[in-house]
Amino acid sequence: MAKTKKKYRIKKLAVFEAFIILLLLAGLIWVLFFRGGGLFDKKEPEAEPVLADITADIPQETQVLTTIVTTQPPTEEKMYSEYHSDDMPESKLKTENFVTRNGYSFYTENGKVTSIAGIDISEFQGDIDWDMVKAAGIDFAMIRVGCRTYGTGEIVMDTRFGENLEAADKAGLKTGVYFFSQAISEEEAIEEAYTVLNAIAPYNISYPVVFDWELVEEDNARTDYVSAEDLADYGMVFCECIKAAGYTPMIYQNKGTVIYRLDIPKLKDYDFWLAEYADKPTYRYDYEMWQYTGDGVVPGVKTPVDLNISFKDYNSNFNTD
Repeated sequence: MAKTKKKYRIKKLAVFEAFIILLLLAGLIWVLFFRGGGLFDKKEPEAEPVLADITADIPQETQVLTTIVTTQPPTEEKMYSEYHSDDMPESKLKTENFVTRNGYSFYTENGKVTSIAGIDISEFQGDIDWDMVKAAGIDFAMIRVGCRTYGTGEIVMDTRFGENLEAADKAGLKTGVYFFSQAISEEEAIEEAYTVLNAIAPYNISYPVVFDWELVEEDNARTDYVSAEDLADYGMVFCECIKAAGYTPMIYQNKGTVIYRLDIPKLKDYDFWLAEYADKPTYRYDYEMWQYTGDGVVPGVKTPVDLNISFKDYNSNFNTD
C-alpha cells in the first residue's frame, strides 16, 4: 500500500513539472512570434543620431564647437559678400606681373620693376646695420612705435623705435611707422593714435602711419569678442587722428582677418597694407603695400625679417627740422 502511494506521488509530481514546462514554452512562443512581430520578420535599421540631435539639449554656451562641426565652413566668396560691397575698389595689379628672384618678390610692368622693396622691424630684430640694409636694395622701412598688450591692455613703447628711425633715415631709407593695436574701444584706438603722434613728432616720416590690429590666440586675449564692425570703427578713428596731423594713414591686416573679421568697406578711403604669405597675392581688392613673408633674409639684419613691396612711392607729408 505504501509503495502504491509513493508511485502515485511521483506520477503527480511529473505531471506538475510537465505543466510548468508547457507554460514556459507557451510564454516564449508568445514573446517571439506575437509580441515581437515574428522571429524572422525583417527589422528596419535604426537611424543613426545626427549631431544636431545630440547637441539639442546642450546649453547654448557649450555648443560653439559642435556648431562648427555641423556647418560647412563658409566659402571665401560668402565671407567676402558678408562684409564687402560692390563699391569696393578692385585691385588693378596683375597676377602675372609678380615675380620672385632669390627670395625677393617684385612687381613688374613691361619687363621693368616698378615696386619698391621694404622691410618692417621692431626691437626684436636687435642691432641693425642700416647701411648694409640700404646697400642690399631695401628702400623703405616700417618701424614699430609700440604696442598695446593683449592681456592687460597696457601701452608699451618699442625700446628701439627712435634709434631705428634715426639710423634708417641717416642711411637713406624712407621710413614709416606702425602701432600693434589691441584696442577694444574707439577711446583706446584714439589713445594709440596720439601715442604714436607724440612719439614720431621729432622724426622725418615719409611713409604711412599704420594701424596694425591683429588677432591673438591666447586664453587671456581681451580682443576675442571684437566684432567686424567695431574693429573697422577702431581703424577709422585711428586713421582720422593720423590724417588730421598731416600724415598718411594706413590699415595693416592679413587676408584671413579681412575676410572673416573686418568690415573693410568702412576703411576703403585709407591705404591698405596686405599681409598674405604667398608667391603671388590673391586678395582681390585694392592695396598699396604687400607683406609677402615673415622669414626674409636681409644683409644687416641678424634675424628673419618681414619683407614687403610698395606699389606707391610715398612723398614726405610731414617734416620736422
